Amino acid sequence: MLIAISLLAQLALAQNYINNRAPLAKKPYIELPLGSIKPQGWLHEMLLRQKSGTTGQLDTLYPTVMGARNGWLGGDGDQWERGPYWIDGLLPLAYILDDEVLKAKVQPWVEWAIKSQKPNGYFGPDKDYGSEPGLQRNNAHDWWPKMVVLKILQQYYSATGDDRVIKLMSGYFRYQLNTLTEKPLGHWTFWAEFRSGDNLQAVYWLYNITGERSLLKLAELIHGQGKDYTGMFEQREAMSTIGSIHCVNLAQGIKEPIIYYQQNPNKRFIDAVKLGFSDIRKFNGHPQGMYGGDEALHGNNPTQGSELCTAVELMFSLEKMLEITGDIEFAEHLEKVAFNALPTQVTDDFMDRQYFQQANQVQIQRRPYNFNINHGETDLVFGLLTGYPCCTSNMHQGWPKFTQNLWYATDDGGLAALLYSPSNVTAKVGNDVTVSLTEETNYPFDEAIRFTLAIERGVATVDFPLHLRIPTWCTGAQIKVNGELWGGDTDSGQIAIIRRTWKSGDRVELALPMHITTSTWHENAMAVERGPIVYALKIAERWEKKAVTDNPALYGSHYYEVYPESPWNYGIVDFAKKDPNDVFKVIKRQDVDFTYPWNLENAPVELKVTGKRMPTWTLYNGMAGPLPHSNIIYGIQSTNEQPEEEITLIPYGATTLRISAFPVINPQQ
Repeated sequence: MLIAISLLAQLALAQNYINNRAPLAKKPYIELPLGSIKPQGWLHEMLLRQKSGTTGQLDTLYPTVMGARNGWLGGDGDQWERGPYWIDGLLPLAYILDDEVLKAKVQPWVEWAIKSQKPNGYFGPDKDYGSEPGLQRNNAHDWWPKMVVLKILQQYYSATGDDRVIKLMSGYFRYQLNTLTEKPLGHWTFWAEFRSGDNLQAVYWLYNITGERSLLKLAELIHGQGKDYTGMFEQREAMSTIGSIHCVNLAQGIKEPIIYYQQNPNKRFIDAVKLGFSDIRKFNGHPQGMYGGDEALHGNNPTQGSELCTAVELMFSLEKMLEITGDIEFAEHLEKVAFNALPTQVTDDFMDRQYFQQANQVQIQRRPYNFNINHGETDLVFGLLTGYPCCTSNMHQGWPKFTQNLWYATDDGGLAALLYSPSNVTAKVGNDVTVSLTEETNYPFDEAIRFTLAIERGVATVDFPLHLRIPTWCTGAQIKVNGELWGGDTDSGQIAIIRRTWKSGDRVELALPMHITTSTWHENAMAVERGPIVYALKIAERWEKKAVTDNPALYGSHYYEVYPESPWNYGIVDFAKKDPNDVFKVIKRQDVDFTYPWNLENAPVELKVTGKRMPTWTLYNGMAGPLPHSNIIYGIQSTNEQPEEEITLIPYGATTLRISAFPVINPQQ
């Protein structure tokens, strides 16, 4: 018999929050209930812009799909992934902001999903509808979109404790166990095979609540029917082969071996994922943490596209892997995507987005590019539906879920800050004592982070450990507790654990010195980083709004093209193996408002360095031409004749046009 345990009952379990139940391997970090973590500072502003932008009003901006006719509201419209994608971001946004208007938008979707369940356990639309004119999907029972709705229901239960979620998921997983043998994950479409990790993590989540042993049998079945990412990464060929896998499938599927590791804790699964990441970086990687994947994998040329859906799905995968392993590499990759790739791909008002971004992006036009797929030549321009509308629906989960994963409960009864941003967390520590920690910082631009503790009324002190991540890129980190230097280990690349008896008003100050580092990419190009931020050439921009006249039903009413108003074809003059911290000049601007730092006007930090124009590096097919190979051994007279200039680099996430992979010019040329 399945027993539903309420949220309050969960909180009474060991370590204050529910961890993996045997025989699953224990997790070092445990996700907190949705709403426990509140954004502050610039992060709060990001979520407010989502609320006033597309996230908060997609039902009116995109009514043909997100309105009352959606199949997930019982209508005769789209019954596949688009509606669930939107709610997967809107629901956490609503509960993190504690916004009643947004909650009211979410609730009908939750109610319809719960009430749609049949006696056999199946839930969701039961008819075949088209998503849009010209696109028919005769796969209403496809396993894939249910996986997105399972994520929604998990979050809803986390925020509300509504036991109807447990009943629905228990029934649906019985249905899966009884049906998958006859109709496996790939029966209707291949998407469910490649994205089985999302299904698998929901099964383990329910098992930890109910203890129903048949769920472990279902988990083995799902793992066996899903794409074998472990074998694919170990064999290595796919990651070096252009077009071998869909870029979003890779971002979603890369977590599956580590999700499954909880049931079969063989280090092979973690090693395979790390090998996969290494090969993605080697053969397809871009400096901002993404990879060439303009639909399918497409190499590491910095003019290849990277899809917005890939960014937000990769973030979610990294969040789940971090929770299970506690591995700092996953935290740092997550910050790199969040602080570089994510903010640049959506406009400041969160009303338009870019389907593909380029690491070297010097001009944005409606035209064909050398991408795997060109959707009406709109893949690079900014718009509501340009490129392909999946990203219009799916982009909303990025910042809310990042906020939700800033803090974790720990298996030793404490709290962990593994990602850094201005925020406040309220959670239970020690022996069921509620505390609140406020994190004040301008990170990722600034090195200083301050935490202030408040304990629930009536409790004078509480013992618990505070876990703080010391990034691998940081040397010389310091921790002070109430102004006194903490005596523990603060070496880079580890978790510092402060164990003590705490009282209200206690302060922890974390200093993470940010140094300039460089890395090597396509054609030996140089990328420049400071802390978690990649820096890119500052290029003046001219935006032009244009109407869609050929197919507004498919691509939206308008789009924006962006043109450079200053030169872009710069290389950085080689500094002959000098310490880059002696070459780059760091300027921390005092005249900016940190409320919104993600544009040219408000970029809080600038780097100055010596560069030269490269006249032979010109536009090709509407984009930056082939990247000149760095430090080539033959002289280039046209470059020799160019004067040295001081060029300005700003955070990648604050740019729209940019060079982030720079040719390195030998000063003797």
